[in-house]
Amino acid sequence: MKGKRLGLRKRLGLKLFKGLYDDAVERHELRTLFWECTLRCNLRCRHCGSDCRTDVQEQDMPLADFLRVLDEEVTPNVDPRRVLIIFSGGEVLVRSDIEEAGREVTRRGYAWGMVTNGMSLTRERLDGLVRAGLRTISVSFDGFPDEHNYIRQSPLSFERARQALGYIREVEGLVYDAITCVTPAMIERLEEWKEFLISEGITRWRIFSIFPAGRAKRDDSLHLNAEQFRTLMEFIRRTRQEGRISLNYACEGFLGGYEAEVRDHFYMCTAGVSVASIRVNGDISGCTSVRGNYTQGNIYRDHFWDVWQNRFTPFRNREWAHKGECADCKVWEFCRGGGMHLRDDEGELMYCHYNMLK
Repeated sequence: MKGKRLGLRKRLGLKLFKGLYDDAVERHELRTLFWECTLRCNLRCRHCGSDCRTDVQEQDMPLADFLRVLDEEVTPNVDPRRVLIIFSGGEVLVRSDIEEAGREVTRRGYAWGMVTNGMSLTRERLDGLVRAGLRTISVSFDGFPDEHNYIRQSPLSFERARQALGYIREVEGLVYDAITCVTPAMIERLEEWKEFLISEGITRWRIFSIFPAGRAKRDDSLHLNAEQFRTLMEFIRRTRQEGRISLNYACEGFLGGYEAEVRDHFYMCTAGVSVASIRVNGDISGCTSVRGNYTQGNIYRDHFWDVWQNRFTPFRNREWAHKGECADCKVWEFCRGGGMHLRDDEGELMYCHYNMLK
C-alpha cells in the first residue's frame, strides 16, 4: 500500500496554517497545564514511556506545592477559564487526595481532567470526582482482552477499563474518550474493534501508535511497520468519513497527505507553545511525554511564569532539530522536526511518521 500524496491544495492549506503556527509560538498562550502528581502505578504496561513503577522512589508532589504555584505564579497571569489542568501520572487514582485536588482547582476557576487506566475507577469514585468538578477523562482501552491485557500485563485490566467507560458514559456532560495504542496484533482487528466500541456506546475514540521510548524501546512486538502504519491511517480516514464514531489520531507527528483527514486539525506540536507540565519532582517542561533532558526549570528554585515566558527556546525555535534525516526534508516547514517527545537525549529523531508513510 502506498501512502497518500501531499497534494497542491493541501500544501496551500498547510502554508496558511504555518502562519497560525508561527503566531501561536510568538504568543505562547498557556492553555493546558499538566500536573504529574505521581509516578506510582497499579500496572506495569509494556509500552510505558515514563517507565512508571509500583515501587517508585520518587515521592508524590504534595498538593500544597502545586497549589502554591497555581496561586502565586499562574493565576495572576492567566484567565483560569481558558486553562485546562490535567492530572497525570503514573496512575492518578493511586492518590487518595485527587478529589481534594479537584475541588481546590475548581474553586480557583479552572476546569480539570485526568487520564486513567481504569483499574481503580469504581462508580462511587467517579461520582466523587464529578462532584469535585471533573470535566474531562480519558481511559486507556487497547483492544480485545488478549491484546489489551498483554500490553497492560494484568488479566483484570480489560474488564476494569470496560467497566470504567461504562460508568463514564452515564455521566451527562462529562467529556471523555477511549484511547487505543494500536499494536501489530490489532491491525487486522481494527474494524472489529471499532464495531465493538460502537456497540458499547462509546462515541469518542483516540488512537496512538507506539514510539520507541521507555519500556517500548526494545519490544518489537509493539511497533508498527510502514505497511501497518499506512493501513492504520487508511482505517482512521475511512472511519471518520463514515461518521459513526468520532475518531482522531493523536498529535504524534506530521502525516503528509493524511493531514486534516485523520484528525481535526493540521499537525502542530503544542508542547512548550500552549502546553506546559509540572512534573512530580517540580521540573517544568512541555507535555509529560517529553524527555527529562528538555526540562526548562523547577518550581522549587524558579518562578514558573518566568520560565514559561522566557525559556522554552528548544520548544519554540526548532531550528536546532533541522539536522540528520530532517536536514533535507521537503516538508520541514510544516513538521519542524516532529513532536518533541520523539527526540532522544542527544536531540536525534527516534521516529518519523512522514517517512513511515512515504
